[in-house]
Amino acid sequence: MLRRHLFAAALLLAALPAAAQDRFIVMSSTTSTEQSGLFAHLLPAFAAKTGIQVRVVAQGTGQAIQTGARGDADVTFVHDREAELKAVAAGDFIERREVMFNDFVIVGPKADPAKIAGQKDVAAALRAIAAARAPFVSRGDRSGTHAAELRLWKEAGIDIDTAKGPWYRETGSGMGPALNTASASDAYLLADRGTWISFRNRGTLDILSEGDVRLFNQYGVMIPNPARHPHVKRDMAMAFVEWVTSPEGQATIASYRIEGQQLFFPNFGRSGS
Repeated sequence: MLRRHLFAAALLLAALPAAAQDRFIVMSSTTSTEQSGLFAHLLPAFAAKTGIQVRVVAQGTGQAIQTGARGDADVTFVHDREAELKAVAAGDFIERREVMFNDFVIVGPKADPAKIAGQKDVAAALRAIAAARAPFVSRGDRSGTHAAELRLWKEAGIDIDTAKGPWYRETGSGMGPALNTASASDAYLLADRGTWISFRNRGTLDILSEGDVRLFNQYGVMIPNPARHPHVKRDMAMAFVEWVTSPEGQATIASYRIEGQQLFFPNFGRSGS
């Protein structure tokens, strides 16, 4: 009898670490949330509250949405509202909520060959860059930032596929590496403000155009459809969605600052969420 009890106790103890290890979710997300340092600030607070760890797969937003749609993530946190709404309408995701925002900026060399410094009209700034054939770095990675860049070129009246030449360089990389490339080549670049604030290798780069309402950058969170992917950890994913849109989660986002500058602004319930 004693041996049986000891054997049962050993089985229970062996099972505990495995159960603890199962308390995690995989999140597909954009590189800007990872490389800006937000997740290093946000996710430990969520884990402390719930005991759920979050393993981040940082990709361009287009890839992150595809990862979630395939059921290879439990939650998706990205910033391409149009693509997100299409994916929800297609039945790929459920429970989409808008979480926070910041904005895009055009950074460029202080020498400013396109003469756009102080230009608030982003379309005018892009037209000036194209006219000057000034070096411009594009993410070129189907990310939310890349989608915004292509949309802005179109609003500027420029067909970038036909207008681009040696002056226009597509890196196919995340926000941090793209900033490094722009810094090394004294090129212009569309960047999200959060990653820019956290970026240290600026060289001669500075913010040259900002403040246009078209540079607004909304982030949303959503869950891959568990009806299509039964293995998705819906309950734990929903715990994250609920927490990040709760007063505590929203305050945690707002509290993330670098040198006194706030990188992201929570807006759940204030933007049609």
